[in-house]
Formats: sequence, structure tokens, C-alpha cells
Amino acid sequence: MSTGGTSVRIRLSNVYGTKPLRLSGATIGRSAGGAIVWPETFRKLTFGRSTSTVVPAGRELVSDAVPLTTSPLERLAVTLRFAEPTGPATFHRFALDKTYRAKGDRLSDVGSETFTESTNSWYYLSGVEVAGGGRPGRNTVVTLGDSLVDGVGATPGADSRFPDHLAERLAAARRPFGVVNAGIGSNKLLNDSACGGDKALARLQRDVLSRPGVRSMIVHLGANDLGAPQVDDPCVRPNPKVTAKQLIDGHRALIRAAHAHGVKAIGMTILPMKGALFPIWSEEAERARQTVNTWIRNSGEYDAVVDVAKVMSDPADPLKPRPGYVFMDGLHSNDAGNHAIAASIDLKAL
Repeated sequence: MSTGGTSVRIRLSNVYGTKPLRLSGATIGRSAGGAIVWPETFRKLTFGRSTSTVVPAGRELVSDAVPLTTSPLERLAVTLRFAEPTGPATFHRFALDKTYRAKGDRLSDVGSETFTESTNSWYYLSGVEVAGGGRPGRNTVVTLGDSLVDGVGATPGADSRFPDHLAERLAAARRPFGVVNAGIGSNKLLNDSACGGDKALARLQRDVLSRPGVRSMIVHLGANDLGAPQVDDPCVRPNPKVTAKQLIDGHRALIRAAHAHGVKAIGMTILPMKGALFPIWSEEAERARQTVNTWIRNSGEYDAVVDVAKVMSDPADPLKPRPGYVFMDGLHSNDAGNHAIAASIDLKAL
């Protein structure tokens, strides 16, 4: 949890399902680590006062709120029961944390011995929403972006993505802001892709603007648009070459949509891409990256700027990432890099 409160509800997604998703029951409680839940904290979740619900294909659904006092940065355990085959699942591929599975009705099980299977993706659960945590009104920051935001390169299970560290800074400063991570590995600004999901321009309304209490949006996008044309992989197709102007126009569309909803837009420069172990860099892509970054820094169209390129650049070769801040793939930020990115964000700008 990025923030605390006195009641919670969950958001379920069947956006990519091909048939109605039938949920037989759901519970929430405090995590005691792994698949263990503190017994006295169990709460049954309801949907329109019913313990079961159906999420139509292509839709999301929120539960009723239940009283549960939570603190910033603590972990909760959500258990979902499906009594019949679900069909294709809407899931978070790079969750960097575990989902535990077991057969039968395990909604009230508190021990980890029941859950004998696990996966590193999250299924159906697309949000936990908190109320009663402090200042009322709009106090949510959404980070929209690609694998840098999603957390590729961070230590699994350690909550070391840069939005996690931003949440830690806000909690330490006693600022009651929630931080929503809307990053998707391989995601692009201008084009959908098989593994990266809907382009950011298409998912902005669902993943950012429709979230409750959004006050500001932090954006890191464009790296995959520039890098994908050099990659021969069905996972990133379609992967047409894009120009700096097309990317800038895409960023402008994000800014206009945010401002139309009264949301502050904060732009992040595109991280250094040269030296990655997979072939995403080219001189042409680098020129476009530099042009887009110059526009983000100097145009004044974003309300504020987080200069990721500066934070992550190697002082000896600014086109490459700083060795101490980069994951073993030569591109993504590691835990130290994520700390540095979060530390560079002006909390007042949020």
C-alpha cells in the first residue's frame, strides 16, 4: 500500500476477457508475509452487497468498501475464488511479486501450506483503493509509462520500483498521497503491441484519469517507440519507425487530456538507451531521443520535469546509463537507480 486509511475496496479487471468473469468470493486482510494472513484482520468483500459477482468482458468492477485500518507502505493479502474456468485472464505480466494458487475454497485460509503454487504475475486485481487516510479530495499521483515505471530491473518482492520509493518519500514527509503504478513493460506511446498492451494514448482514460482522486500524472514514454523498430520480435509488433515530432505530438495529447481533467502533467525525459544487451539503439533513434528530451526539458508544456536521462546517464558517456544504476540488461534501472530517480522528484511539483 502506498497510503493508509480506514476503509478499503478492490478493483477487478476483465478488460481483456472474452466472456463474463464469475467471481465466487473474495477476502482481504493484512499480510503476514508470503501467503500468510493475520486471521483477525480477515474481511469478506462484497459487490453490491453480494459475496459473488460477475465482471462483464471488457469491463472493470469495484467492490463495496469494508472497514480496515491500514498504514502507508504495509502489505495486504487479497484472495479471489473462481469456481469455474475463467477463459483468457487479464493480468499484470511483470508484477515482480507473487500470486499464490490453490484448489478449492481457500478464502479463509491463513497459512501458507495450502498455497502450493505461485506465479510472478498478478491476475484480475487491478487496484486497492483507500479512503479515510488524511486530507480529503484529490491526493493520488499516477505514474504512467513503460518498463522503467513497471519496475523491470528492480529486485522481485522488495518494492524497489521508483514509484515505490516515491511513496516512501511521501510517507516520510507525512504527505497523504497515494501512488498508483500504471507502468507496463514494453508499452508504447503511439502503438499497441502484443506484449506491451494498449498504447498509452488509448489507455490514458482507463488507467489514469478514471482513477479516484487523481491530482498529478508522471509520464515516461517513448523509449519503446524508438527502440522497437530495431527489434525483430512479434512481442513488440507493430513496430514502425516514429519521428521525434510524432512523439512530441503524442506527449502533447497526454498533456491536453490531463489538463482537461484538472490533472497536473509531469514529464520524464527518456532514459539512456545505448549499450543495452538487446538491439534497441541506433543513431537515428538517438537523435530523436535527444530532440524529444530537449522538448520535455525546455518547452514548458509539461507542468514540471523529472530529468531521468540526467539521473541515469554515465558521466563518462552520457549516451549510456550510469554503471552503478543499471540492471544487468544494460538498460533498466536497478534498485540504486530507482532510488536516485525517486530522489530527483520535487515533491512540491506533485
